[in-house]
Amino acid sequence: MPLKIENLSGGYGKSLIVKAVNLALEQGEWLSLLGANGSGKSTLLRLMSRILLPQQGVVLLDGKAIHHQPIQAVARQLAILPQQQTVPPGLTVYQLVSLGRAPYQNWWEWELDATGKEKVEIAMAETGIISFRNRPVSELSGGEKQRVFLALALAQNPKVLLLDEPTTYLDIHYQLQLLDLLKSLNQKQNLAIITVLHDINLAARYSDRLALLRGGELLAVGTPEDILTPANLRSAFEVEVTILETPVGLQICPLSAQITSTIP
Repeated sequence: MPLKIENLSGGYGKSLIVKAVNLALEQGEWLSLLGANGSGKSTLLRLMSRILLPQQGVVLLDGKAIHHQPIQAVARQLAILPQQQTVPPGLTVYQLVSLGRAPYQNWWEWELDATGKEKVEIAMAETGIISFRNRPVSELSGGEKQRVFLALALAQNPKVLLLDEPTTYLDIHYQLQLLDLLKSLNQKQNLAIITVLHDINLAARYSDRLALLRGGELLAVGTPEDILTPANLRSAFEVEVTILETPVGLQICPLSAQITSTIP
C-alpha cells in the first residue's frame, strides 16, 4: 500500500479544513477526490504531499511517516502536479523535464547521469512532447504545458502521482487527451494516482474509486457505482441528479440545485 492516511486533520494557521480523514491508496489504483468548493479536496492533497503539516494524524508513504522523511526521499516516491505552475522565462521543455531528476542528484551535480538522461527521454516519449523538446515552455499551449509538467513529474520515477485539477483551463479535447494519457500510464506502469477533479463525470469515467468530501470530512468512498447515487450527490453538492448508463460507464445528469436559503 503506497499511501495511507490515518485520522488526518489540518488546514491553514488555526483554521481546520480537513477533519479526521482515513483513506488508503492501493498500488496501481486511480482515486479521485470529489466535493463542492471549500470541501477540503486541495487541502487534503497538500497534506498528503507534505506541502502542509497536519495538526493531527499521519500520512504514510510506503509505510513511513511522510512528514518525518527527507524531502529528497519523498520526491523519489511521490510526485505532485499542482494547479498553478511557474516557469522561469526562457526555460526549454527539455530543461524543465530534467528538473524531475533533482531528487537523484547531489547539489553540486549539474549534468544528468546516463540513467537520468534515459528517464527524461522516456518521460518525454510517454507524454508525446519530444518534437518540441527545445521550445521555450512559455510558447506552448495549455494542453502542451500540462503534458510537459506531467513529464517533469514522471521523470522523478514516482510510485504515487498526485494531481490537483489537472484539466483546469483545458478544453474538452485536451481534457480527454490528458486523462487518456494518465490512464495509460496508470495501467502500463502500475502507477498509483490521486486526482482532485471538479467534473464528476470525468472522475467517474477514469477512476477506480471516488472519495466524496463534505465540510472537510470524508462522506463516502468506493467505486463509482457505490458513490454516484442521488442521495450522496444531494448531500455533497446540494443538487438533484439522475444517474445514466452510458458507453463509458455511469454518468450523472444534473436536474436542479437545492434551494438552501430564502430571500426576504
